[in-house]
Amino acid sequence: MDMKKTTAAAELQPLLAQRQQQLAEIAAQLKTELFGIDEVIDRVIDSVRAWYVLPQCITRPVIVCLWGLTGTGKTQLTRRLAQLLGFYDRFVEVQMDGFSNGAGSYRGSSIASMLEDSGIDEGTPGILVLDEFQRYRTKDSKGEDAKAERYQDVWMLLSDGRLPPPLGALVDIERKLAGQQYDAERDDEEKPDKAYRFRLDAWDAQELKRSFKLHEPLTEIMQWPSERVHQLFVQFREQQQDWETDYSRLLIFVCGNLDEMYRETAQRVEDCDTDADIFHRLTQRLSVIDVKKALSERFKPEQIARLGNNHVIYPSLSRATYERLIRELCAGYVNDIQTQTGVQLSLGADVLDALYANSVFPAQGTRPLFSAVHAILSSTLVKTTLWTLEQGLDLQRPVGISLAADRLHLLANGLLPDGQHASERFAVTLDLDRVKQRANADFRALLAVHEAGHGLVYALLFGQAPQEIKINIASFEGGYNSFATLKATTRQNALDMMCVSLAGRVAEELVFGEMACTAGSESDYKQATAMAARHIRYHGFGTRISRTDVTSDTEDHLNTDVAPSNQAIEDLLQAQYQRTHALLKTHGPAFGATVDALMTRGSIPPQEMAELMAGFGLVLRVPGAQPDDSLVLEPFAQRLAAFRSGQA
Repeated sequence: MDMKKTTAAAELQPLLAQRQQQLAEIAAQLKTELFGIDEVIDRVIDSVRAWYVLPQCITRPVIVCLWGLTGTGKTQLTRRLAQLLGFYDRFVEVQMDGFSNGAGSYRGSSIASMLEDSGIDEGTPGILVLDEFQRYRTKDSKGEDAKAERYQDVWMLLSDGRLPPPLGALVDIERKLAGQQYDAERDDEEKPDKAYRFRLDAWDAQELKRSFKLHEPLTEIMQWPSERVHQLFVQFREQQQDWETDYSRLLIFVCGNLDEMYRETAQRVEDCDTDADIFHRLTQRLSVIDVKKALSERFKPEQIARLGNNHVIYPSLSRATYERLIRELCAGYVNDIQTQTGVQLSLGADVLDALYANSVFPAQGTRPLFSAVHAILSSTLVKTTLWTLEQGLDLQRPVGISLAADRLHLLANGLLPDGQHASERFAVTLDLDRVKQRANADFRALLAVHEAGHGLVYALLFGQAPQEIKINIASFEGGYNSFATLKATTRQNALDMMCVSLAGRVAEELVFGEMACTAGSESDYKQATAMAARHIRYHGFGTRISRTDVTSDTEDHLNTDVAPSNQAIEDLLQAQYQRTHALLKTHGPAFGATVDALMTRGSIPPQEMAELMAGFGLVLRVPGAQPDDSLVLEPFAQRLAAFRSGQA
């Protein structure tokens, strides 16, 4: 016996090694095709390893959940993986919105019917993708049950991969059978000369064929007498377990966009203005806990449990990934033109930068990028190619394409056969450039002063560069600063953030005078007042210790006397306003340099802000350049150690 096991193991080893090698090659291939998701690919490959290498050991479906923002490559990964694994003929993709892949038909109302129509045989490995899973919710926005009319067998499939026959459909057929037999007996009594012939319709015959795993053609089943159909039901009741359909060896991908999980980023209206790396860093922090919380808003606990714990989270794409995609797209256009016409084109870095600025919406993935690059570039490249051929330029040398200073044209530059230079301008539409541009000098100066105030005070008080300072934005008429979130907010941090909120108005007053301050600080004042109120009433950072609130429930036992705290809130804001004023006056040169940078370029990235402030002796941390623990600004561990040593 041991010898047989040893021999079997020796025979199996080359096959296992071959499959392991294939998985490694597939992972490498996927990474060359799908950019920016190397860690996701590694997770997915590890998740399918046992299913692919030793499928005989699989007794339940392997479930891999892929969650990410739109356009990050979830569906593309599953399709390409199925192709590379050699399973594309045993691959079923179901759009869980209920209206794709024939789902609007009677036959498309269940997962079982789609699997039956596929190339996946019962009891054998296959790949099933449940895409847009977030649309198949069983709880509505109020937390109440939402009726799902289609794909009701999905939860049973996710549980153990074994699907019982649709009992409701069989009961209907048996009821029809009984009714027809009764009608036949009555006809025999009342009209003995009338010949009665039992007949199944096409739908009922199809259900019988699927439920009882029959191999006969539908036309034959429809001709069966009632006695034969009745006998099938008798056998079914006696041996019901034999009628289950076994899909326990499926690899099931559950894919979807959980906007609740990405709420901080996916619902930002200014996502075309925010740097992709900020979205990327925020989404990298998401975990299985965030997935479960988001799922709980759509599904019941027992249904969430059936999805398992293998949740692979796609981060939003980084700036480097978008830049690589743009280079690859442009290279494809350029190579195709050279292959077809012999014309060599070379795009300048400024063109690539303009494409990024006008095509990337970080919360919307790659789809806007593909369409925008095509709209901006394809027509101009065709025109440049025709111009090159018409002018008879030297085809042995590339024609350079750069962005004109007006950002309204692309410039083509090439050489004639005699060595003379030739150039041409082609109009180009950069929609976001046009929307973002603050052409009015007065408005631009106002925005630069206001946002520089916020950004500089934040840098001075927190020792960290803002994630973003921008005045050239498309989403609304204004500018903004973006700051990293603190894990712990101390009493001092709270005071500092009040200063940051007030700094825009203080900067306006300092530069333009009290009577020229604008109403643009309304939201800043609302935010600062809310901070001060929480500081005094909720956090106990003022002279009052009790929590002060407004309530109508006598069981809350809160201090509801809010009036005495109003003056304390006003005094606190006045003190922080004066503190902010002193900060900006003390650091006037640094403030002026920040304003100038915004006036010139419209934005200041974190690294540039750190370099700018270094010229004034200020050392700033750069968000994302150090571990996330840097967002706890107080050295709590060091102070604990000092406290304990003092006790010793």
